[in-house]
Parts: sequence; structure tokens; C-alpha cells
Amino acid sequence: QIGLFGFGTVGNGLYDVLKRIESSNVEIRRICVRDINKPRTVKALFTDNADEIFSDPEINFIVELIDDADAAYDIVKRALMKRLPVVSGNKKMLARHIEELIDLQRQYNTALLYDASACGSIPVIRNLEEYYDNDLLTSVKGILNGSSNFILSKIFNEKMSYPAALKLAQDLGFAESNPSLDIDGWDSLFKLIIITVHAFGLYVAPEQIFTYGISNMNDDDIRFATEKERRFKLIGHVEKIDGNRLIMSVMPQLISREKYIYSVEDEFNGVVIKGLFYDKQFMFGRGAGGYPTGSAVLSDITACLYDYKYEYKKRNDSQLPEYTTDYSFRVYYRYQDYADLDLVKFESVSENYISDEYKYVVGKVSLRELHKVQDELRRRNVFIAAYPND
Repeated sequence: QIGLFGFGTVGNGLYDVLKRIESSNVEIRRICVRDINKPRTVKALFTDNADEIFSDPEINFIVELIDDADAAYDIVKRALMKRLPVVSGNKKMLARHIEELIDLQRQYNTALLYDASACGSIPVIRNLEEYYDNDLLTSVKGILNGSSNFILSKIFNEKMSYPAALKLAQDLGFAESNPSLDIDGWDSLFKLIIITVHAFGLYVAPEQIFTYGISNMNDDDIRFATEKERRFKLIGHVEKIDGNRLIMSVMPQLISREKYIYSVEDEFNGVVIKGLFYDKQFMFGRGAGGYPTGSAVLSDITACLYDYKYEYKKRNDSQLPEYTTDYSFRVYYRYQDYADLDLVKFESVSENYISDEYKYVVGKVSLRELHKVQDELRRRNVFIAAYPND
């Protein structure tokens, strides 16, 4: 008997999925929304008072699917303290509070599941928990945001302009009216933090991770990628280097045709998991939309019916990896004037192009130096992307 918070795209999707499958052991009993007077075609028991959910003795399960991270935190914390199993889809809230919520789960012996928060319909968290629960894992990287990938697909496949592709994504419900969460990399960042906790046991706060999106990309950048027979993809990346050090970033990458994620199109996500001995494994699925994500929420709900809990095995390791930004890699950097060029401290330069209309550099930079200037990079008329050698 579910108390559901939120009835947006995903909440509505979950409601419709349950109605379609006519589940006999899962039922939405009450729905708490911000605006109870909003016209809805669904005939259900709505309320705008959270207390009515938590005081209902028939409700024995909470599902939180709202976009307000602070309110989501209050709901999830309250549910755990009342020993009500809870499923959450709020990745921003989880990225901020996951350590505390892990402790609360143990203290109250109550499950919090959130597989749907990381990659929509791809069960990446549960796979990291169950299959990759050892020290063989070396990296997780991929397209973690379906909205930005939809936009990039339209640009490279259908030659749409960036503004037209963004508007189409908004019209179809893949991007919000304020798309910054998706296109500036924040959504991918929150998901990467959650994934890293389950992949390597380490929590890293959002402020410590270099994050840069695609909103500054222009036609010159797209032409460069096309000439090099590559595509830009917005990539979340965590990798173990030099033994037990961990690097993390969210930024565009110039992806070659040989890579799995080159062909991940539209609102789909793609995640590449790499290990010492099993090399690369690829997971692919829809990362946006009410039905795919609603189905993933239902999977979490049914897992709780069988008393499933995340065990966070990696966090019990005696030697957790150490997070570092002391790592250098090749980038493409398009800039406007020499003050912009001075902003990025290149260790070496392999390509340098200058014209009246278009200037760029290809060279090696430090993740640490990029992190120092990431706010300024967003403000200026520049664009930077990782440019792997293969």
C-alpha cells in the first residue's frame, strides 16, 4: 500500500504502469502533490498534506518522486525513521545526503532503494552491488543523461541547430523549461556520485568534481568533431588509476566510432563498466521518460517485497580509494581571445589553430587546474571537451 509523493512525468508513469499490469500486491493508496487543485485526468486520492500519508495506518511503503531535493530529503528521512521502506528518484538529494541515509538504513533496519535515480531503465546500481561487488572494477563511464544525449543526437544525425534541438527536447518532455540541470552536467554529476558510492565505496561531494556541460557548444565545435569523424557526448566518468586513486569528471568527450557509446542515440543512456580481467561490459537503455523510469521504480518496489536491501559492500573495504584531481589528459579547447587561452594552463600543445572567426587548441591539461577555473569556463564564450587518443 503505497504513499506516493509527486505526480509528474515519472509519478504518472508509475501510476499508468501499475494500472496496465493490474498488480495484485502493489497499490497506490494516496498521492501527495504540491497543487491539489491542478486539473488531472486521474481519479485518485490526492492530498497536499504529507502528514495524511504518514499517519495512514494502511500505508506501508513510500515512493518519493518529486523534484525538490530538500523536500525529498525530509520525506525519505521521515520514512526511514518510521521504518517504512522507501524508493526515491531524487538524484540531487541522494548525491548530497547519501552517507547519512546509509546510516539511517542501518539504524532503523529499513531499505531505501533508488536504482531509477541513476540511469532510468538501466539497473546499473543493482549490478554494481551484486555482480561487480569485488576489487576487479576499474572504471565506470557513460552517457548518464538522456536529455543532453537527445539534443546531441539531433545535432549530429539530423543537422539540427543547437537551439532547435533543445526546443524539441523541451517540447517532448525530455528537457525542462530551465534545461541547465541536464545540459550543464549537473544531473549527470549527481548520478555519477551515486554510482561511485556503489562502484568503489567512496563518497565525493559535488563541489569537488569537475563538471562542465554542452551549453557553450557552437557550430565550430560541431564542425571540428565531424571533421575528426567523432561526436560529442556528455560523459560521466569515474576511474581507478595508479593503484588506489580515483578520478571523477563530467564533461563533453569527443567519442570515436569504435566506442560503444558513439552509437547511443536520442534519450537513451549507455554505461561502460570496465574490470581488470573481464575488460568492458556495456549496459544500454532508456534514460528519460515516464514509462521507462516508472518501470524502474516498480522494479525497486518489487525488490523490497522480497526484503532486498543495498549492502554497500565496497564501503566496508579497509582501504577505500583516495579521490584525486592530480591527473592530466588531452582536451579540445575553443576560445575567443588570448585572455581565454590564458585561463587554461596547458602542459603541452599538439595542435593550435587561429583565424579571425575561430581559434582552438588541442593539448594536455590537468584535472586539478580545470577544476579551479570551471566557474569561469562556464561564464566565458569558450568550450572544452576531453579528446581521448583512441
